[in-house]
Amino acid sequence: MEWENQTILVEFFLKGLSGYPRLEVLFFVLILLMYVVILLGNGTLIIISILDSHLHSPMYFFLGNLSFLDICYTTTSIPSTLVSFLSERKTISFSGCAVQMFLGLAMGTTECVLLGMMAFDRYVAICNPLRYLIIMSKNSYVTMAAGSWFLGVVNSAVQTAFVVQLPFCRNNIINHFSCEILAVMKMACADISGNELIMLVATTLFTLMPLLLIVISYSLIVSSILKIRSSEGRSKAFSTCSAHLTVVIIFYGTILSMYMKPKSKDTLDSDGLDATDKLISMFYGVMTPMMNPLIYSLRNKDVKEALKNLLNRRLFNK
Repeated sequence: MEWENQTILVEFFLKGLSGYPRLEVLFFVLILLMYVVILLGNGTLIIISILDSHLHSPMYFFLGNLSFLDICYTTTSIPSTLVSFLSERKTISFSGCAVQMFLGLAMGTTECVLLGMMAFDRYVAICNPLRYLIIMSKNSYVTMAAGSWFLGVVNSAVQTAFVVQLPFCRNNIINHFSCEILAVMKMACADISGNELIMLVATTLFTLMPLLLIVISYSLIVSSILKIRSSEGRSKAFSTCSAHLTVVIIFYGTILSMYMKPKSKDTLDSDGLDATDKLISMFYGVMTPMMNPLIYSLRNKDVKEALKNLLNRRLFNK
């Protein structure tokens, strides 16, 4: 009798802001503008980090990876969300939903690990500058970046595989803008405690461990900076870390609120909580990638100088 109430789903309905057509138009315009800023801002950072030889260092290699991650992450969900805002049929296929879950979680996990690697890079640069070029050799930082991508893909593949194997019965309405893994999990007509345990372990390994590395790195960095006697030296040292630290605070402030507390199906049925989760998810999915290039360009002299040189070369060539 248990299987009689189950059916093979071929598509999901993305609820999003259904029932609020005016809000859908408003959010379509806002998110479209933000997406354009994300593509232009992060794309510009990638281009100048490649073209300007002064930015051929581990820090800017990681920054280029971060910008590429932000473009990939937003592209997995924003275009389909924009289409759904203007479409009467707000559906996504089961396979399309699985791909969206996999890509979104892979990009998010990779970014967590990559931010930890960037913190370690700053620690070596400030606390052990004489050995910086030895420790952060090209082989080292390329391996660190590749490892971040590998861990993100593996974690996402495991979690997505367990979610798509859940029975979903006849309910195919996802109360979200996209196929976010928690929103899909709550639809299952089965015990999801095992999935919650897997998510908790993954969160500890790929979110909390990088955060611990960041905290330890910056604790040592602050301790080292405070030992510098000249105020100019302290200011210069702080300036090399301020952009990354700002990004970390924004990124982890949103992602921890989303994934640190896996919720049972009963808890997830709350409409108020769903609305909060969707707003947090939108902030994490759009605002953070949009702000990253702004933070790094406004708070980093090297990036601003490289951008000026690029613009001057283009004007001179014309």
